[in-house]
Amino acid sequence: MTEPIRVLIVDDSPFMRRAISSFFDDIDDIKVVGMAKNGEEGIRQIQELKPDIVTMDIEMPVMDGLTALKIIMEKHPLPVIMLSSLTEDGAKETLDALDIGAADYIPKNLSNVSLNILKVKDDLVSKIRAITAKKYFFRKTERHEPELKVNIIKHEGTPMEASCNRKNGGKIDIVAIGSSTGGPKALQDVISKIPGNFPVPIILVQHMPKAFTGSFAERLSSLSRIKVVEASGGEIIKPGNAYLSPGDKHLSIVKDLKEGYKISLSTEPEDLINRPSVSVMMESVAKLYPGRALGVILTGMGSDGLAGMKKIKESGGRTIAQDEATCVVYGMPKAVVDAGVADSILPIYKISDQIIRETEC
Repeated sequence: MTEPIRVLIVDDSPFMRRAISSFFDDIDDIKVVGMAKNGEEGIRQIQELKPDIVTMDIEMPVMDGLTALKIIMEKHPLPVIMLSSLTEDGAKETLDALDIGAADYIPKNLSNVSLNILKVKDDLVSKIRAITAKKYFFRKTERHEPELKVNIIKHEGTPMEASCNRKNGGKIDIVAIGSSTGGPKALQDVISKIPGNFPVPIILVQHMPKAFTGSFAERLSSLSRIKVVEASGGEIIKPGNAYLSPGDKHLSIVKDLKEGYKISLSTEPEDLINRPSVSVMMESVAKLYPGRALGVILTGMGSDGLAGMKKIKESGGRTIAQDEATCVVYGMPKAVVDAGVADSILPIYKISDQIIRETEC
């Protein structure tokens, strides 16, 4: 029998420690091995208990979560999921934590006993299972190690080279990128390397709460040579600009006969697991840019984006998937790769170069 995943809970609130621990009472493959009330105590218990993963509050006495996270990543690297307040300040702290090396986050407000708590529980359990299956994401210094510098990525015995492969499509006129768990860090890696004179617009969908997407767009823009904005709907898309879908709306591209291509935001369809949906965005791009779209799928759980990447491929466009080694969670890219939809399968640090190459050829 496989050993259960060992979880350490670090939070200064006794209520939160009990609430999170109770999530796993009926879960056989996850076991809480310890609880700590501040970052300093958490680090000590990491050394003693050797957990597989940690849930970490940000605001704590003695030692806060961000300070503890820095020490963990430097001295005891292992997966950490942050507890985040869905506020502007909470967004900044959460993005800081992801920069430092946290794997992901969950909403902190569990005080409302409702179906929302059940959703948080399901999300946390899913993330713990998916994240502990991977050992890459916290190894921040390894992305340029020799074993990851591979020019040819093999899939089912077939070389997947990082080359410009136009096939039946035309010149690339738009880039569509989707990501989820691990995506903020991956998107920073990709977007920060795009040149300021980039010749086409970029459309971004990251699974993220509404309270976070504005701050994330600002952060991406501050780190990049192109302008990144949170889409508000109705804006004309322009080359050298990136548009991030807000956290509670699906983003589509629509054609305006007078003004050109515009962004449209909607809550429809309502029955999708993710809003925003990567596939909704990519399907609209494939429809309006047949043979002229580049689809990119990055790290994340589930299979959102598969349908959209298929549409881009079927329309004559081109596709890139992040490789397994550099994903936090190899879910969304795996679905694309397994379906045979990826033209290129690349480590995260090669994807920006390939995007540039595709738009130049």
